[in-house]
Amino acid sequence: MDSIVSSSTILIRSYLTPPVRSCSSATSVSVKPLSSVQVTSVAANRHLLSLSSGGRKTNKFSSSAIRCGGIKEIGESEFSSTVLESDRPVLVEFVATWCGPCKLIYPAMEALSQEYGDKLTIVKIDHDANPKLIADFKVYGLPHFILFKDGKEVPGSRREGAITKAKLKEYIDGLLNSISVA
Repeated sequence: MDSIVSSSTILIRSYLTPPVRSCSSATSVSVKPLSSVQVTSVAANRHLLSLSSGGRKTNKFSSSAIRCGGIKEIGESEFSSTVLESDRPVLVEFVATWCGPCKLIYPAMEALSQEYGDKLTIVKIDHDANPKLIADFKVYGLPHFILFKDGKEVPGSRREGAITKAKLKEYIDGLLNSISVA
């Protein structure tokens, strides 16, 4: 079993023989044999997940909500109070746990969430868990961004696909300037 420390999404396959390890140049990975698997996310909020195999193959991992440091994940029940009734602009990011581009931009979204602070609220909505919102807002590709101000979608605010942190910042700044939030 391995211990993996990463600031990006992690996939652990304890049943592969021999062990396969790969990472991008932006990912720091430390690997050492253990009797159980410990996965530590070094994002803003640190989460620890420990799984013991007890000598058996562990192929099932429980799926939990996407947790982010400065970004709150919401569902259909919280959409109205969090997005539509907010007194400041809200950038909604539609994502999925299986979406590679969503995982790719995760660090940039976290950083921008902290950078904008009180000027902008950023929330995530899981595509698979919220089919009504996906249908209502006609979300066809992921990640998908929509900015809301005063309970309404800001015209021209929709954006789809992964982009760099600099382009995300440019996109958000342009939207905030268009609705007069400096």
